[in-house]
Amino acid sequence: MIVFNPITPPQTAPRTIGRSLQSVFVMIAVSLVLLGGLGSRLAYLQIVEGPRNRELADDNRIRLIPKPPERGQIFDRKGRLMGGSRISYSVFLWPVAQEPEQWPEVLRRLSRILQIPEAEILSRLEKEGYNSPYRVRVARWITEKQVVAIEEARQELPGIEVDSETVRYYPNGDLAAHVLGYTGEITDQELETLAPKGYRLGDILGKLGVEDALESQLRGQWGGQQVEVDASGAIVRILGERPPVSGNDVTLTIDLDLQKIVEKALGNTRGAIVALDPNNGGVLAMVSRPTYDPNLFSSRITEAQWQQLQSQEHPFVNRALQAFAPASTFKIVTTTAAIESGKYGPGTYLPTYPYVDVGGHKFWDWNNAGFGTLGFSGALAWSSDTFFYQIAIGIGGETLSDWTRRFGFGQHTGIELYHEESPGLVPDEAWKKEVLEERWYVGDTINMSIGQGYMQATPLQVAVMFAVAANGGDRVKPHLQKDNEAARNWRESLNLHPGTIEVVERGLEEVMSFGTGSSIVAGSNLPPIAGKTGTAEDPPRENHAWFGAYAPADKPKIVVVAFAENSGGGGGKVAGPMVRRVLEDYFTTVKPKQ
Repeated sequence: MIVFNPITPPQTAPRTIGRSLQSVFVMIAVSLVLLGGLGSRLAYLQIVEGPRNRELADDNRIRLIPKPPERGQIFDRKGRLMGGSRISYSVFLWPVAQEPEQWPEVLRRLSRILQIPEAEILSRLEKEGYNSPYRVRVARWITEKQVVAIEEARQELPGIEVDSETVRYYPNGDLAAHVLGYTGEITDQELETLAPKGYRLGDILGKLGVEDALESQLRGQWGGQQVEVDASGAIVRILGERPPVSGNDVTLTIDLDLQKIVEKALGNTRGAIVALDPNNGGVLAMVSRPTYDPNLFSSRITEAQWQQLQSQEHPFVNRALQAFAPASTFKIVTTTAAIESGKYGPGTYLPTYPYVDVGGHKFWDWNNAGFGTLGFSGALAWSSDTFFYQIAIGIGGETLSDWTRRFGFGQHTGIELYHEESPGLVPDEAWKKEVLEERWYVGDTINMSIGQGYMQATPLQVAVMFAVAANGGDRVKPHLQKDNEAARNWRESLNLHPGTIEVVERGLEEVMSFGTGSSIVAGSNLPPIAGKTGTAEDPPRENHAWFGAYAPADKPKIVVVAFAENSGGGGGKVAGPMVRRVLEDYFTTVKPKQ
């Protein structure tokens, strides 16, 4: 029997050549796929996303440094500086210098150095935007100690810069604060309105006074630099530059010497004094109390400083432009209306009484006795109320209101401080029916004839009224800007009869020679003065005191009106001495230098 044994094939070495080639091909294929994907990605980044990536790179490398213009300077009529600029240090941050998540730690460090809440700095950054190439100001007028602290912490404060810039400076402190106003950073609400005019976050603009009224002239035009920076933020080179254009300088009608005089005369009394050139309406001086120092707002005002301001009674309100009952100063208008109406001649005489009874209501004279028989000039001299009550009944409320408006009451005067000025109020039958839903009574006309009742006027309007008498019958337009003053007509004739002007002038002179104002000028070396006292009731508060005058009476150069709010006492005792002090100093120290 034959048995077959299976033969085991011999062991052979594995194939390597074919498999090695396969591995190479696989690696090549994988590499091609990877390179293809990378190439596609690079192509996408360069071609599709190229512009955007270049923009992002430029944002990190190229930055814009806006340069604000130097604000125009403000001078008084003699060329003396009232508002200028000085160099200070400010702190800025670059939004694009870091990623958003990196800013919190930097802001915490900066907040400790500047003593400014971190949230406030963050708010400024977020308003500008993290991708903005523009610098954002976070503090102005920082101290040298703060500058050093920031420089020492430079490595921990990437994106933070200290730079010099001009800030507003008022060399005379609070002198003429309500005329000048102040400057400050633009608010969010202001930015919404002013952005179309080129304003941006961090801009400085006028807030009150001529700083606000003449903003377009004082502001100037922004310039700036486009710079290349390195990784640390240091400037490598300047790529382009456009220098800023400074704002225009402004010359005011204010006389700095006279301004100091009127401020001293008013002292700390709540109220106002206005000095006016009666020939062209130029405001020579204007003061209001209480007041403030506009320099406070050129830097960051502290909480303590703000609370101090708030403790006063409306220090930002210019009382020279606010309306109050003008009291007996208004009898100038009543006299003019009576004679110009034709119902009373310049030579009219009327008996005066302790009171006038109208419909069972007694309207008393201020002395509760009357003054006997008086003409217009005597009635002005003694300020007889019952004389003017009778005049008012005779001409009627409509005629009185009409002439009141011709003098400029009940409307803006035209002064540059339009947004701060009250037009006052000239009441009439239509106004009373619309506002109070009542008819006009004879008693309303009587009260208006002596500057009481609903009648309201500003110290500036009262000064314009005195100017009409001083210059022979023209209403002037008060103004603060002296530039190009000679090229304009500041007077408008009221077409008054010569007899009317003569009566008013004589009456105002008699006020000072023997009437209610005689004690004001007793013993002085002043030239002849024409003036009028006024005491306005303001129940339940104390009376207002008024006094207005012009001098010299024969050829007036100046009108001065003083108003003391709720001061108590009469115009002759409270406001009159203020005007006397102003005129004494004016004629001894100011006028000879003109």
